[in-house]
Amino acid sequence: MRDQLVKAMQRNQLVNMMYMAKDGTVSKRRNKIIKVVGDSFQAYCFTKQAKRTFLIGNILAVNPVFRKERNVV
Repeated sequence: MRDQLVKAMQRNQLVNMMYMAKDGTVSKRRNKIIKVVGDSFQAYCFTKQAKRTFLIGNILAVNPVFRKERNVV
């Protein structure tokens, strides 16, 4: 999981993430990874519109966001 987050950070890529909070609630977040340090990482969370710190061990799933560009003909 950590390697996937580091790759997303290096590629400046957004990720969709399923995350379990300390109280057990699960949320879907769209993040831009800022830095990965130890067992946690900092990211800008577009869902909460704020910079947040997440524990890598609480991530349930991570998927990169692929944006398709539209060409005008």
